[in-house]
Amino acid sequence: MLKLTDDDFLRLVDFIKTNYGINLEKKRVLIEGRLTGIVSSSGFDSFTDYINYALSDSSGKETIRLVNKLTTNHTFFMREPDHFKFLESTVLPYIESSVKDKDARIWCAASSTGQEPYTIAMTVDEYFGIRKAGWDTTILATDLDTDVLRTAKAGIYSKEMLEGLPDKWIDKYFRRIDSENYQVIDRIRNEIVFKKFNLMDPIVCKKPFDLISCRNVMIYFDTQTKNALVERFYDVTKKGGYLFIGHAENVSRDTRYSYIKPAIYRREK
Repeated sequence: MLKLTDDDFLRLVDFIKTNYGINLEKKRVLIEGRLTGIVSSSGFDSFTDYINYALSDSSGKETIRLVNKLTTNHTFFMREPDHFKFLESTVLPYIESSVKDKDARIWCAASSTGQEPYTIAMTVDEYFGIRKAGWDTTILATDLDTDVLRTAKAGIYSKEMLEGLPDKWIDKYFRRIDSENYQVIDRIRNEIVFKKFNLMDPIVCKKPFDLISCRNVMIYFDTQTKNALVERFYDVTKKGGYLFIGHAENVSRDTRYSYIKPAIYRREK
C-alpha cells in the first residue's frame, strides 16, 4: 500500500506554497488521496519516486498535472449571492456613470470551472440590457488549473449544476445540448477571456480594473501571502474600483482598500 512519508509531504507542501502561494499544511489526507491514483497509474512504486519525477520534469507537464490535482476547485452558480446583488445595484451603476470610454474592466481572478465569471457576465447583461451596445464588457477570468479552464471555456454544465439560477436566466443564457446538460450561449461565452495565471506572479495589465473578484481562494494562503496579494490587487484597481473576496476570508486592517461591507472593499484614493 502506498504511503506518503513525512519528508515527501513536507516537500510537496513547501513546493506548492513557494511557487503558488497555497498552504496545504493541513491537507495531508487530501494530498495522499488525490495523488494515490496518479502514482499507481503512472507506474511508480512510491510517492517518493513520483514526486522526484514531477518536480524535476523539465517540460513542466507533470508539474502542471500535479498542481491541477492538488488545487481545490469547488464553486457553483450564484455562490454568495450578495456579491451579485451589490454588483447590479452599486458597482455597475458606478461603472456606467464614471467610465467615459465604455470599457468596463472586470477580472475574475480565481475562475475555477467558470460558474463565477459566467454569473458576472449574466448579471452585467441583465443590468445593461440594450444599453450594452457600444460597451466593452469583456471579463478576464484566470485560474492556475488548466483542467478547470478547459471546463470553463466549454461552458457545459449538468442540470443539477444550474440550481440556484433563476429559471428565466436558464432559458435566456443556456441551450440544452442533451437530456442532462446545458451550455452557456455563445453570446455570453464570447464575453469572457479565460487565461492561465498564477496569483503569485506579477500582475501586468494595460489598464486598471473597475472590479476584481477573488473569492474563496485566499483562504488557502497564509497571512503574509494573502496580504501581499491584496496589495498587488490594489495597485491594479482603478480609483473608485472594487474588490470582492469570499465571506470566509478577511483583509488586513492595514490594507489601503476601504472596507465597504462584508467581503467588499473599495479603492478610494
